[in-house]
Amino acid sequence: MFGYQAIHELSALGKDFTKNFFNMSDSKLYSYCQGCSEGGRDGWSQIQRFDDEWDGAVTGAPAFRFSQQQVQHLYSGVVEKTLDYAPPPCELEKIVNETINFCDPLDGKTDGVVARTDLCKLEFNTSSTIGMSYYCAASFGSMMGPGGLSASTPAQNGTVTAKGVAVADEIINGLHDSHGRRVYLSYQPAASFVDAQTVYNASTNSWPATASGIGAEFVTRYLHLLNSSALSLDNVTYDSLRDWIYEGWQMYEDSLQTTWPDLTPFQTAGGKILHYHGESDNSIPTASSVHYYESVRRTMYPHLSYNASNAALGEWYRLFLIPGAAHCSVDPLQPNGPWPQTNLEVLINWVEKDVVPTTLNATHLAGDNVGENAQICAWPLRPFWTDNGTTMECRYDQRSIDTWMFHFDSFKLPVY
Repeated sequence: MFGYQAIHELSALGKDFTKNFFNMSDSKLYSYCQGCSEGGRDGWSQIQRFDDEWDGAVTGAPAFRFSQQQVQHLYSGVVEKTLDYAPPPCELEKIVNETINFCDPLDGKTDGVVARTDLCKLEFNTSSTIGMSYYCAASFGSMMGPGGLSASTPAQNGTVTAKGVAVADEIINGLHDSHGRRVYLSYQPAASFVDAQTVYNASTNSWPATASGIGAEFVTRYLHLLNSSALSLDNVTYDSLRDWIYEGWQMYEDSLQTTWPDLTPFQTAGGKILHYHGESDNSIPTASSVHYYESVRRTMYPHLSYNASNAALGEWYRLFLIPGAAHCSVDPLQPNGPWPQTNLEVLINWVEKDVVPTTLNATHLAGDNVGENAQICAWPLRPFWTDNGTTMECRYDQRSIDTWMFHFDSFKLPVY
């Protein structure tokens, strides 16, 4: 039911109820879906199975490739365990802020927003932050909910270490097995290291690595089928993570994975898809969406050239990467970034009026340009500003595109 059936039944019953209530036996009823994160995966769970359930769907930062995605949340903690260094949160925050400072102007405009994390990956050397000083003020426990208190933490004061940089680089590089083969992808540079967040231990005056609650619960409840979410990272290796991914992939291939790349029935029925993802997403890696889009393109248009297949796919399915955005929202570290607020309207106009979203409409919700309009480029075009940062172009950049392409050679099966 969680995988796909409940959403399908809700849609079928809702459509029938609406037709009956408004006596629409001879009228066209349009139906749409809009969701982000698990809601984005919900959308894809229907697109991939039911050709005529919806006329269109907005799928934001989808949590598809479910087993890979959930185990990915544990990867940062295992990196800290493997490299035997768990940075205090302030050290990783300093690395992120310096990444943003360096990579901000790479798109031709200095505005506090990293719109080109691909260029950032190519040109920024994280080692340049070694020795830089950081400081974060102490925080004090506060109410979190019924019976719950957040922990107090001391002030954090120090300099970025080579070990801290090694942790950051390993996380961004993504999970590989003990033979060096790629298992999964990871977050873009400029995304905050939420999964690597250490928790202060007052008794030892240290910041030990901990397991992400989302990842831990997937392993204990979904794989081990235990009524617990407690998971120790002791003795957990990169190969352990790889094996958990494979186990979950097998267990939930028919329900939760949600990566079926042949969308021919939905496309034939005239459906439209507006897919978006924050470029600095710190929960679901942005490249996850790019990889699925590319899987659909290759599967559905195998005999067309790259440009021709993108053009064909773009007639009914478009992907937009939101500059500076985090997970389903604006990134507080990059508040000047735009956020798309009219996605459903854009989709309806595409379906019902054939207004193709060449770019995606967005608004600056905070920062220096609050209230101003922005336009987001459709993949694979990438934004670049000219005329001293006054004019945005959507450019084709093969070098940048290549940074988003991954081959998961740790598995014998294709990863869509």
